Amino acid sequence: MAQKIESDKLVIKDVFTKWYRIPEYQRPYVWDDEQILELLDDVTQAEEKNPDSEYFLGSLVLKKTVNDNDATTYEEFDLLDGQQRLTTLFLITAVIRDLTDNPQLKDICIKSISQEENQYDNIPERVRIVFDIREEVKKFVDTYIKTNGGTDKIEALKKIAKEDEDLSIRNMANAVLTIREYFAENDINKFFKYLRSKVLIIYVSADELEDAFRLFTIMNNRGVKLRTSDILKAENLSQVNDEKLRQKYAKDWEQIESYFGEDFDTFLSHLRTILVKQKAAVGLLKEFEDNIYNPSKYDKSTKIKTSIKPLLTKGKDTFEFINKYKEHYENIFEKSHYSSTDGYAIDNYLTLMKKGFEADFWVPPLLRYYDKFGEKDLLKFIKLLDNKFANDWLTGYSPSKRIEKTNAIIDTIDKADNTQPVLDSESFNLDKEELLSVLQGNIYGKRAARYILLKLDLLFLGQDVPFNLPEMISVEHILPQTPSAESQWRRDFTDDEREHLVNKLGNLVLISRRKNSAQGNRDYTDKKKKYFEKNIEVFSNSVRIYNTYPTWNAQDLKDNQEKVSQKIKEAFGIIV
Repeated sequence: MAQKIESDKLVIKDVFTKWYRIPEYQRPYVWDDEQILELLDDVTQAEEKNPDSEYFLGSLVLKKTVNDNDATTYEEFDLLDGQQRLTTLFLITAVIRDLTDNPQLKDICIKSISQEENQYDNIPERVRIVFDIREEVKKFVDTYIKTNGGTDKIEALKKIAKEDEDLSIRNMANAVLTIREYFAENDINKFFKYLRSKVLIIYVSADELEDAFRLFTIMNNRGVKLRTSDILKAENLSQVNDEKLRQKYAKDWEQIESYFGEDFDTFLSHLRTILVKQKAAVGLLKEFEDNIYNPSKYDKSTKIKTSIKPLLTKGKDTFEFINKYKEHYENIFEKSHYSSTDGYAIDNYLTLMKKGFEADFWVPPLLRYYDKFGEKDLLKFIKLLDNKFANDWLTGYSPSKRIEKTNAIIDTIDKADNTQPVLDSESFNLDKEELLSVLQGNIYGKRAARYILLKLDLLFLGQDVPFNLPEMISVEHILPQTPSAESQWRRDFTDDEREHLVNKLGNLVLISRRKNSAQGNRDYTDKKKKYFEKNIEVFSNSVRIYNTYPTWNAQDLKDNQEKVSQKIKEAFGIIV
């Protein structure tokens, strides 16, 4: 008998009428502030933009089991894909339960988190999501998520987020704290109403584990599922009547697809951004259909949509647009920009940005600038873009806010007749005091630590030498975090000095190998000779320190801290 495979779309209020299990083979809960804030921002902005429209949040791949409980049967779903998103929604619901003063809203949240026991219908008490990945996670959920008022235990959650040994528990505790901070500045009622009634999840489920895993593979790998680019190609080719031209565009598309490989949809997303200049609210295909080919303007007061001029038309217009920007991409990232005056500066900054930044939504404004102005003042623009993108990342802007800032740069480019208004634009303004505070504080442990050190290396390298970087890059302490009791480090640094200086920029270098704690704890002279010497040759700042400092005591570290601070401040234009 063929096994049943189901698929459907559900609004969030219906998602939390079902029973889920995080099986023991699943990975931990790993979302951090960035992903959580992105989800929260996405829902908030979708509601603000058009509160009557649905918003697609993602998909779930499930394995269905029918459980018998005496005279009662109920369906339970093992989560194979989508557990990070669903868990986050679960935590959001718990936070809202504890923050709201509305009894009705509180009751809805309680029932979405846990089913009360019903003896008459033989329904047991249980939470909507059972975390079988580890027993400790279950206990955390019971104490802080299931229990009314559990997310109000701020100090306990802070301690857990910092110290608990279990990764899932640490991240869940941190997620709760992040969500609470978010709702301190955002309207819970508007958010929750829209989330429950307009936000959609698509699910696919199978009865057998083998079938469910096959669905998981299909949805996450190549499989037989058509990609967005495949559908977009077909739709646009259907609008080209000339056979020879249709063949040409089909061939061009295949070449571009081959060039980008797995990143082709990302490239198409960059082009969408250039046109729409807003963060995507739906899938890429729907973005092209609704916001590029058939855009409209929504009037909140009348709740009426009015069609406006298309940003592109299907067929020839789209193909020519994609071809043009593929050429721009090649010209920017593939060809050398060496010049007698600027040397390798452009290429080196592009290497820094590609290697150092964890996100790539700085690419659309760069592509748009090149499209409009070519290489005129390109180095100046890239330096401004690098500083702005770094500033917004380092000072803690949410992903949505950072995207908003880069989209403002695109808008500035669109409106400018020459490069000067772009280069002088307020779009590149920095939060200099806050940025300085970050740069002078503890750098190690921050996600941007590697970027800051790469930037230092670029600055000390100069522009006459290509910035060639290895695949393996690690951040290393010179003064180790935990030197042995008998080491020279303990004699050269007081405990207070070590605590104050160990994670500062001046004590950090890049090495071209995996971090080795055992090697890193050697005394300085031994460490230089047996560890650093062979692993720093491509990093100019690391080489500079190696050649400049025969010793590494508190004064040496402070001296270097001053040097690197001055260097990085000059690069960001921070005048103190």
